[in-house]
Amino acid sequence: MRHNNTLRNVAIIAHVDHGKTTLVDAMFRHSGVFRANQHVDDRVMDNMDLERERGITIAAKNCAVTWQGVKINIIDTPGHADFGGEVERALSMVSGAILLVDASEGPLPQTRFVLSKTLAAGLTVLVVINKIDRKDARPSEVLDEIYGLFIDLDANEEQLEFPVLYAVGRDGVAMADANAAREDLTPLFRAILERIPGPSYDPAEPFQMLVADLAYSDYLGRLAVGKIVHGSVAARESLVCMREDASATPLRVTRLQVYDGLQLKETESAGPGDIVVLAGIEDVAIGDTICTRGNPRTLPRIRVDEPTVAMRFGINTSPLAGQEGKIVQSRAIEDRLAKESLRNVAISLEQTEDRDAFLVKGRGEFQMAILIETMRREGFELSVGRPQVILKNATDGTVLEPIEHLYVDCDKIFMGIVTEKLTQRKGRMINCANDGTGRVRLEFYVPSRGVIGYRDEFLTDTKGTGIMNSYLDNYELWRGDFPTRFFGSIVADRAGVAVAYALFNLEPRGTLFAEPGDPVYEGMIVGEHNRDNDIDVNPTKGKKLTNLRAAGKDENVILTPVKKMTLEYALHFVREDELVEITPLSIRLRKTELSAHRRYRMAGTKRKV
Repeated sequence: MRHNNTLRNVAIIAHVDHGKTTLVDAMFRHSGVFRANQHVDDRVMDNMDLERERGITIAAKNCAVTWQGVKINIIDTPGHADFGGEVERALSMVSGAILLVDASEGPLPQTRFVLSKTLAAGLTVLVVINKIDRKDARPSEVLDEIYGLFIDLDANEEQLEFPVLYAVGRDGVAMADANAAREDLTPLFRAILERIPGPSYDPAEPFQMLVADLAYSDYLGRLAVGKIVHGSVAARESLVCMREDASATPLRVTRLQVYDGLQLKETESAGPGDIVVLAGIEDVAIGDTICTRGNPRTLPRIRVDEPTVAMRFGINTSPLAGQEGKIVQSRAIEDRLAKESLRNVAISLEQTEDRDAFLVKGRGEFQMAILIETMRREGFELSVGRPQVILKNATDGTVLEPIEHLYVDCDKIFMGIVTEKLTQRKGRMINCANDGTGRVRLEFYVPSRGVIGYRDEFLTDTKGTGIMNSYLDNYELWRGDFPTRFFGSIVADRAGVAVAYALFNLEPRGTLFAEPGDPVYEGMIVGEHNRDNDIDVNPTKGKKLTNLRAAGKDENVILTPVKKMTLEYALHFVREDELVEITPLSIRLRKTELSAHRRYRMAGTKRKV
């Protein structure tokens, strides 16, 4: 095996909000991608609207810089556990990884996840302790925690001898010592060239490329993105795509592109180890191998952890369907979900008995929420059910459920309420650490179904000051049922327009979601009942008018401000017999069965059974 020393392929991995994308911005500036006087937005790699709004990276993205004559392909990966499939896909294209750790927070759950995948792939790791300018920075303690994490993940001796740098990504500086002068990112680039090897290849092997990502161009059609494992490729060359079922699809490279800074640059040829973008094939999937026609050989496919959460996606069947969205057909929804499953290896699509509904499986509720939000911004109307965990059956017939390793960082005064709530959700505390600063760090093993819907409640209980993170640990025996919601629903019993007079009289029954003037229909949920049962109400009832006048002025109706419905809250709120109606303009809650009469009969039948 030889190494292509003119290249370096590097992934930047970290927990969410530890500064990956900001560090990439600084690497662009240092390598000369941007002019000295050029105005550039922060987090330039976060080019999706949702990424900029939420301040997180959702999809792994490729870019490239050149330093001292060596091209460095950089992959900016997500830091949230729900997008772990993007990390696993990105690691298939690199020879090393930069592990970024916050100098104050230290290694967190996603740090463990991405590092375990990196060590399992045998990649070289370069550790960067970021944000050392924080007032609460503790770089020496964090370094000890990193060593402990490597040992806990069974790193070998070679992997334990990782280089360590200290950085302030926002200022574009990196140092070999925390107390050294802060100049620029030269130490980081030097460490990448010296410690991370160039991509390895066998000069005797023909051309092989593993497809690790898909893109689409209005002019070129579908694009296959991946690393050249062996050999080289030229534009307009005739190749073949090997599918998972060993079938071969011929193709001709209509355009060959490589990454140059943030852009793609057309090239006539590319050598081993480079990350390229091929145009000229429509029927391709992530994990396929593109190789020569004369000597077709497949590479090991990309394998990711199996999904843990499933959700029902279906057409919008409410009386208000088709009034706000442009795309409402089940075929269009199915095609969009199939496209997503092709681009995202962590998502799978299955058919259901209802041909107008589909089962989407993924890594977590947040991943599902991002998919739904993306679709509604594209003009889709659909209805979705509550996220459900995917259970397994052991060899002896017992039921196993996914268990999350949950980390909580909160003020000491909130420790009691957090522990009580998680215990109700079948959580078990395994560690409690008090560093004397007034905050505590708690660790729990909690069923994944117990984490669904708890985040909003956790932020309320901790007055918005708590931090909660988790990752999938393993599967354990079913821990039994527990209540997911202690309140019922206030359901409209007829169609019409919500009236202030009716809503004012309904306020003592619970928390309302509807405002005066909102359209309502039979079966639509207009509020949360303050008891555990559902009630049917008339939110369209107006005040009876007569020709008599009162001695004084009529009482002015002043309603309590309504909490704006968010997608995440809606997904947490609904029960198994309820749905979330999604349109480009509205998010509504409804019963699966809209007819109040039928729901009453179904409840009676259930009581008899």
